[in-house]
Amino acid sequence: MPRREALSVAGVETVGPYTLLRLDGGSLEPGIPGQFFMLRPPERVLPRPMSLCCAPTGELGFLIDPIGPGTRALVSVSRGDRIDVYGPLGNGYRLDVARPLLVGGGIGIAPLPYLSERLGSPPALLGFRSDWHAESAALVPNAEVVLEPTFVTERLPVGEYDVLACGPEPMLHAVRGLEPDAQLAWEAPMACGHGACHGCAVEIDGELKRLCVEGPVLQGRVTAAA
Repeated sequence: MPRREALSVAGVETVGPYTLLRLDGGSLEPGIPGQFFMLRPPERVLPRPMSLCCAPTGELGFLIDPIGPGTRALVSVSRGDRIDVYGPLGNGYRLDVARPLLVGGGIGIAPLPYLSERLGSPPALLGFRSDWHAESAALVPNAEVVLEPTFVTERLPVGEYDVLACGPEPMLHAVRGLEPDAQLAWEAPMACGHGACHGCAVEIDGELKRLCVEGPVLQGRVTAAA
């Protein structure tokens, strides 16, 4: 069950262009890999959805790309500051897979360290724009890294693994085209995290689904709504 709690900042670490925000876990459960939490930094009105990146004992870690005012506010906190956290929310990955292969692109690797831990460190295939971005691959054991202009789909061993992926929408569409049964964690703007705002709707077989309550992890044919 999701809970809301103000958590204390345990650390803020730079990982390439990203930031690993570590929070004291309080009474919150880490949930299933692929689920997310709504994080509201001090003096901000709207929270931001963040996949759990890692869950060492007593902590919750979130890998953040500070590209907007909300995410920049999250990474501008100091040790001891308190952040309002609500979660875990949504549906995560199914872990009952025989031959897992983790596939990530850019900040889409955010849920993969926790997923890797829960699956026993399976192989991973990660794509990045640059060596600087690829520094975050150190968070995922047994990872093969590819850099642009090479795409992860060019190295994907089709038909050999159960693929669990997270990344930008074009990458997910490409992975789905090669592996129709892949589990895909989709991204969308979210303001509430519990299905009220309908801002995260995607179209699935002609029907709109809200990612925050029916995703973010989906399996099968998915088309982003216009």
